[in-house]
Amino acid sequence: MNILLTGGAGYIGSHTAINLIDKGHKVTIIDSLINGNEKLIPKKAIFFKTDIADTKTINDILKKDKFDLVMHFAGLVRVEESIEFPEKYNFYNVEKAKIFFQCCLNSGLKKIIFSSTAGIYGKKENNIKVKEEDQLNPSNPYAETKHQIEKYLIDLSLNNKAEYVILRYFNVAGADQKKRSGLMALNSNNLIKVICELATNKRENIVINGDDYKTKDGTPVRDFIHITDLADMHVIAAEHINSNGASDIFNCGYGEGFSVHEVIKAMEKILKRDLKYKIGPRRNDDIPFSVADNEKFKEKFNWNPKFNNLKYILETALNWEENI
Repeated sequence: MNILLTGGAGYIGSHTAINLIDKGHKVTIIDSLINGNEKLIPKKAIFFKTDIADTKTINDILKKDKFDLVMHFAGLVRVEESIEFPEKYNFYNVEKAKIFFQCCLNSGLKKIIFSSTAGIYGKKENNIKVKEEDQLNPSNPYAETKHQIEKYLIDLSLNNKAEYVILRYFNVAGADQKKRSGLMALNSNNLIKVICELATNKRENIVINGDDYKTKDGTPVRDFIHITDLADMHVIAAEHINSNGASDIFNCGYGEGFSVHEVIKAMEKILKRDLKYKIGPRRNDDIPFSVADNEKFKEKFNWNPKFNNLKYILETALNWEENI
């Protein structure tokens, strides 16, 4: 396959590009490097430093090559920032994306894989796993931008203008075993990234935001999926849509959750020492329990994750953190 990939200098985009190239596919990356890091871009990828809404450059790229499909990762991703600047997030994640997709459609590129988020489900009662057909209630402006693009792609599909696979990510963590890609973000709120920074003495302590939720130990519970399994899910989705498979939406998680306390304890076991943390106030609109029902993807593609192991996730994230 010949794939156009936006946001390929980011955490998930770069890792997916690596997996595609490892499997013999051709990858062209578009990234403005506002959030991305050029060091993460695979050497075998073709790279254009440009904004997705730069229609002249995008149209030139689309004219020079014939792509089988586009994977769209580009966008702003900080939940707290989206709460403070919702208009900015709408501009970058919705308006610019629509401009980019329109360029693709005009050139005949109609197969789209879109990276969405579990935050689109919002808070659910009774700590139950969420299914793709559950009612959506985006928990913050960032999640709402994903919701807007999902609706946009579904509408295009209903009018026979595009085909899509929407992948709703749960908590992505870990790093490439060969240390080719991992999370670079400074001041990240990714729990495992933060714990790795603490473990490598880049932080003095961490704050657990709330320990009085109705969960197993009072701290929020999350479904952590290893970045390599998530990248593989994108390759499977690409093969599906490239072979004229039907448009669809899938959860990307393991279907099991670990609390913040459990993740910290697991890292302490790896390190054989205690980590400093303190309990702080709850964050606004934080979701107490976010775990995927992943049966739809598993059954559709006979998929079994390779790295569903919290210890492995933590070890690869720690190895990456020690090397950057």
